[in-house]
Amino acid sequence: MSTRSVIPFGPQHPVLPEPIHLDLVMEDEKVVEAIPSIGFIHRGLEKLVDKKDFNEMVYVAERICGICSLGHGLGYSEAVEHIMDIDVPSRAKYLRTIWSELSRVHSHLLWLGLLADAFGFESLYMECWRLREEALDMFEASTGGRVIFSVMKIGGIRRDVSDEMLKDFYQRINKMEEQLNTIAKPFLNDMAVQTRLRGVGVLTPEQADSLGCAGPFLRASGIARDIRTTGYCAYGDVDFEPIISTEGDSYARTECRIKEIFQAFDIIRQCIDKMPAGDIDVPVKGMPNGEYVMRIEQPRGEAIYYVKANGSKFIDRMRVRTPTFANLSGLVETLKGCDLADVPILVLTIDPCISCTER
Repeated sequence: MSTRSVIPFGPQHPVLPEPIHLDLVMEDEKVVEAIPSIGFIHRGLEKLVDKKDFNEMVYVAERICGICSLGHGLGYSEAVEHIMDIDVPSRAKYLRTIWSELSRVHSHLLWLGLLADAFGFESLYMECWRLREEALDMFEASTGGRVIFSVMKIGGIRRDVSDEMLKDFYQRINKMEEQLNTIAKPFLNDMAVQTRLRGVGVLTPEQADSLGCAGPFLRASGIARDIRTTGYCAYGDVDFEPIISTEGDSYARTECRIKEIFQAFDIIRQCIDKMPAGDIDVPVKGMPNGEYVMRIEQPRGEAIYYVKANGSKFIDRMRVRTPTFANLSGLVETLKGCDLADVPILVLTIDPCISCTER
């Protein structure tokens, strides 16, 4: 008769890139139950609405997370713009979309590198992060930043991008696509990788839906839910379909994210081809008064931004529901019955962003 034991996992585990603690209830080498414990890096950013006015809160929102900073600034700005009935210029919408997809590219490539590192494929890890540097170089050229961009504002964006720079981005994207074709092959075809991914951590469509999962973690289980299809920013003007897989295992999540990088390249090219001329912002008059819930598709999945304003320069409330928070319940489900050796890989497959989750 096997005995049960509890093994603490994290938050300083050497394979885990995010500070999440799990109490793993074990029977021999099998995980029977996983109990998550979060809150190690809570910073109380949402409480800063008491001290920062509604314009300054754009910068606070960006600092919820470095990897997702562009999306956080976008989600908050869109919520306030809806409250104030501000119509953002078309050029600003297109540039916001380009930066959002660049953010998806750099986030997914960062994740792929971490996955390769977890396998022990050091050179593949370096190649993924080298390619990611290309996306960060484009961010730096167009926004001036590589982590925090500070380019979002209520009513539009702070910096325009010249047509010459957009043409350069087009060429860079094409080269990155060629290089990604080479990098993707070991993840999708190598037998050593597949033995660690195929059939590991299966989440059924029913489980993924009922547990409220989001992003590639959800779509890898066959559910085509992508908030970009609602048409915010310029997504209503470009052609794309949500990337899904049906297996629901770790391999499917890897495949979905790789395909989403290729899809992001295509969306960026479409935006550059259709880029309208004109202003990049509009004057903001008055103070926000009302409330709004904005949903956007971050690299990790659906993020929800709730803003409540009272007609003064200080809003009453800002709340953010991040995709990792939504995916933790799904993670706990996939860990049940897995081997102890698979735990780090399974934690990685939800692409955890604990900085976003805890704020």
